Amino acid sequence: MIDRRTLIGSGLALAATPAFASADKAGFVSKRPAPADRRFVSKAVEREIARVSSKIADPKLRWMFGNCYPNTLDTTVKMGVVDGKPDAFVITGDIDALWLRDSSAQVRPYLHLAKEDADLRRLYQGLIARQARCILLDPYANAFLADTNARTELSWALHDKTEMKPGVAERKWEIDSLCYPIRLAHDYWKATGDTTPFDATWAEAARTTIRTFREQQRKDGPGPYRFLRSSDRPTETLMLDGYGPPSRPVGLIHSGFRPSDDACVYPFLIPSNYFTVATLRELAVLAVAARQDTALASDAKALAEEVAAALRAYGTMRLRDGREVIAFEVDGFGNAIFMDDANVPSLSSLAYLRCVERDDPLWQRTAAAAWSEANPYWSRGTAVEGIGGPHVGLGHVWPMSLIMRGFSYDGDVRTLRKILRMLSNSDANTGFIHEAVDQNDPSKFTRDWFAWANGLFGELILHLAAAQPKLLQETL
Repeated sequence: MIDRRTLIGSGLALAATPAFASADKAGFVSKRPAPADRRFVSKAVEREIARVSSKIADPKLRWMFGNCYPNTLDTTVKMGVVDGKPDAFVITGDIDALWLRDSSAQVRPYLHLAKEDADLRRLYQGLIARQARCILLDPYANAFLADTNARTELSWALHDKTEMKPGVAERKWEIDSLCYPIRLAHDYWKATGDTTPFDATWAEAARTTIRTFREQQRKDGPGPYRFLRSSDRPTETLMLDGYGPPSRPVGLIHSGFRPSDDACVYPFLIPSNYFTVATLRELAVLAVAARQDTALASDAKALAEEVAAALRAYGTMRLRDGREVIAFEVDGFGNAIFMDDANVPSLSSLAYLRCVERDDPLWQRTAAAAWSEANPYWSRGTAVEGIGGPHVGLGHVWPMSLIMRGFSYDGDVRTLRKILRMLSNSDANTGFIHEAVDQNDPSKFTRDWFAWANGLFGELILHLAAAQPKLLQETL
């Protein structure tokens, strides 16, 4: 296997997903696999592609939507059966492993169609069940293998000093890894009313999630998790014998790594703690609605309120110009850093994730600062501007950050038009969204097959088709 940072214009996606020789009126040839080679087919999704595509006037944008929106279904889904029930294993793209975060986000753009499509419902039922089993296998792991008896083959994880179990691909403790399955489960239930996936195994995984969050509040010591990796990158390992930087127990949840899989500088990762509050509150609602489990609901709600109170007390800071903003990371001792990373959850994505209201003045100040030189990982080049992160390096913009900005500023047509142009110009004529692109030369990019980013782009276009239909009638 190859470290994601080395997947620079590698052509892996094109080899794995041969182009389907169908061209639109402008001559753009579809990059989807041929129908017989698609891993999962949904008639509802195909109808949605046609419906939304008819609303997009710009030929390249329409082509990119047609390639990106179904990319998860076309290329990453492996359906099966476990104990007579659906099982769905959803890989992240160019890495043959399931990330709890990525897989949840990858299938999100189809949720609104699930009520009318039994095949999609089986996919969601299978993925929710698979994620529950993964959490019970190891709640501290971020990525898992299809074969629960197999040992990881990820080259960068082979010699990690941590409790690696069969079935685990990588074991980086990231708070959001346990938040995303809750969000997926809640939103699937809201979209369909279907309570089928929420069996005793799912409930035990939910209780395990709460227990793990409480362990990582570290009120009674560091807890059971530690992680060490030999690497020439300090972001790949944890200091202090693998337990990470010190924190003062204040009610926030300690994270080893960020959603980018980079180590935290200070261990209370504030965007992920916000996401925890939001999803625990959703878990409380779901536990009662789906299982009449008032004990689980009470536990989830109590922890959410505790973390929310800690965020109010410790989750903000002031910039040099005096503006109060939400901090990116803190340690509970009074130390804090301001930056933003393109990976979601981020400070910029808190409104998209329903963690804050979009008109919240504190968040608006924070998002504005994140999209400026106050953020060391924001940059502007000749081709694109946006937020990156240490995972790929300075001077690289993640298109994901542009997509989050598009969701946050969907009333600002001028900003949206600029974002769509930059997204259209960032694909290096591949028709897909990449992990990161050089700010001056988008032909230099990482990851040609990154299904999460493709799905987010498709989700944004769907959103704009409803919120800003006239914008999509323009040519870029």
